[in-house]
Amino acid sequence: MGSVGIVTPQIFHFSEPLTLECNRTLPSFDLIIETYGTLNSDKSNAILICHALSGSHHAAGLHSADDKKAGWWDNMIGPNKAIDTNRFYVVCVNNIGSCFGSTGPTSINPESVKSDSSSTNSHDSEPPVYGPDFPLVTIKDWVKTQAMLSDRLGIEVWHAIVGGSMGGMQALQWSVDYPERLKRCVVIASTPKLSAQNIAFNEVARQSILSDPDFKDGRYLQAGTYPRRGLILARMVGHITYLTDDAMKAKFGRDLKSGKFMYGYDVEFQVESYLRYQGERFSENFDANTYLLMTKTLDYFDPTRDYPSAVAQDHTGSAAHIEDSIAASVESSKNSTQVELEDAVATLDEIENDRQQELSALKAAFAHTQCQYLVVSFTTDWRFAPERSQEIVDALMATGKPVNYINVDAPHGHDSFLFDIPRYMGAVRGFLTAPFISGKNTAKGDRS
Repeated sequence: MGSVGIVTPQIFHFSEPLTLECNRTLPSFDLIIETYGTLNSDKSNAILICHALSGSHHAAGLHSADDKKAGWWDNMIGPNKAIDTNRFYVVCVNNIGSCFGSTGPTSINPESVKSDSSSTNSHDSEPPVYGPDFPLVTIKDWVKTQAMLSDRLGIEVWHAIVGGSMGGMQALQWSVDYPERLKRCVVIASTPKLSAQNIAFNEVARQSILSDPDFKDGRYLQAGTYPRRGLILARMVGHITYLTDDAMKAKFGRDLKSGKFMYGYDVEFQVESYLRYQGERFSENFDANTYLLMTKTLDYFDPTRDYPSAVAQDHTGSAAHIEDSIAASVESSKNSTQVELEDAVATLDEIENDRQQELSALKAAFAHTQCQYLVVSFTTDWRFAPERSQEIVDALMATGKPVNYINVDAPHGHDSFLFDIPRYMGAVRGFLTAPFISGKNTAKGDRS
């Protein structure tokens, strides 16, 4: 009921070299996509869906009649749903670097094939995959390949580009890099850049994989091994950040699996069992090199890098000045209550100064955007808290861009963007179907 039905992925091959931000070049690459709905005659009803870290092109429908699991956003995309396939032509693309069909670490490395062709022993083994030799990519790189896909599909302007979490970052980058090619931008449960805490979580996950003895410097497929334990740990760490304490308490509490303490290190609490199950299942379907690459892509995201404001450029100098001031204060205070109070006030001033610098940089990035925005956050999301979405909204409002903002009360934490929450779905539906506001500077918000 309400499903797009059985869908078949399509692969697009790009034979032209792709130069990445890291200054390395892919000689060619593939993108795998799924489409839902029908493209109209003037190609004005197309919506691009950008996936999150562990997502793929399979956003809706089933791959066969026996398929037990629908696409990851099946509750959002389909006939009469928030993204209505009776009205829109929806495209979801799997990004390069992934492990679900687009060119990535598990793809055959054409340079290795050339090298092997000159070897007399090349017939004794299969051509090697990229593995750890696949270059690191950025959100800008992904958006660049998505623009190339748009050209191939003949879509000059997207009706909307929509994404949650890492997908929201891509939607935001689209509006900055290709302002004339999208009319609406939907940024859900996302952030203008990762905080130090988020980068720290990603580093713990990466170290879990890198320290697994079966990782083999990333050449585990050639070695016939797999860093299963490391990937399980990485996913467990990540999964904890997607949920809330209240959600975990309601679902598991301190319930014991066997009903009593076993006085050992095997699974005893239900929450332990749940995390191990999630990690095990993830490790069976995801590539470790891809996980490393994706988390670095998250870390690198910063749409202001190409638009430094004068204030942002002075940041390094002011930071050094702050350090000197703090050192001088510590030296002279000698436990003086008055000086400690002054230091506290100074710290608050510096926090506000940093906020203004971030706002100034975002304003510079958004100055030339042309689309309307919908920004959605969730009250219990502590991975990308509502305050991070509000930073985006504040910068858009400060530059007079049309923006709607809704902060949705939901108990599911960061994962809320995957749930069928009526207020959330209604906001997306209304935004996508409302008339386009051309040349007007408006901003609406719901911060409740």
